[in-house]
Amino acid sequence: MAEHTRSSITIDAAPAEVMGVISDFARYPEWTGEVKEAEILATDAQGRAEKVRLVLDAGAIKDDHTLAYTWSGPDQVSWSLVKSQMLRTLDGSYSLAPLEGGKRTEVTYQLTVDVKIPMLGMIKRKAEKVIIDRALAGLKKRVEGGGTETA
Repeated sequence: MAEHTRSSITIDAAPAEVMGVISDFARYPEWTGEVKEAEILATDAQGRAEKVRLVLDAGAIKDDHTLAYTWSGPDQVSWSLVKSQMLRTLDGSYSLAPLEGGKRTEVTYQLTVDVKIPMLGMIKRKAEKVIIDRALAGLKKRVEGGGTETA
């Protein structure tokens, strides 16, 4: 069974607002840093992304990959790798839990990454941790910052 990395952060916003940012793939290049392009390839009956192509530049990992998304109610989304140039596995999820009557949200991000080239397990875990920490920090800044920021 593959190991995974998990981390959480608290965001000063309601879960629906946080999920609104998570599900807005077209704007990922504005706040994630590593995602340079995002293209929704398929949507479900509710208009949520089911398949998304992402161009990633995370230093050592540069990739053009496609992910399949599964939405479990309004507070959880998970994804798995469909195709990739250099990744064997990219499975993850965001789970949202309301705090203080829904005024704040605890966001838990879980990620499992495996690359096609040999890499030590501890290096993979460190890479997962960096990806998660950057994503959560970017998400918090984006949601709490309240909208678009121009560079």
